[in-house]
Amino acid sequence: MSEVTIYTKVGCPYCAAAKKHYNDNGIEFTEIDVHETTGAKDEVLKLSGGKSIVPVIVENGEVTLGFGGG
Repeated sequence: MSEVTIYTKVGCPYCAAAKKHYNDNGIEFTEIDVHETTGAKDEVLKLSGGKSIVPVIVENGEVTLGFGGG
């Protein structure tokens, strides 16, 4: 079973699309809102190489910036 974490923010259509994709495919994930979770913004910057972007998806240790699937 894969481990998936999605860093999101409210109102982000790409975040919503990513969550829908994982839900539609029956894949459980942990959602972390970068504005609500202490330290999450710093973690996103670390994972993204300094880019301020969401969603950041971490699946089995592999980092994906943004979401273009569906």
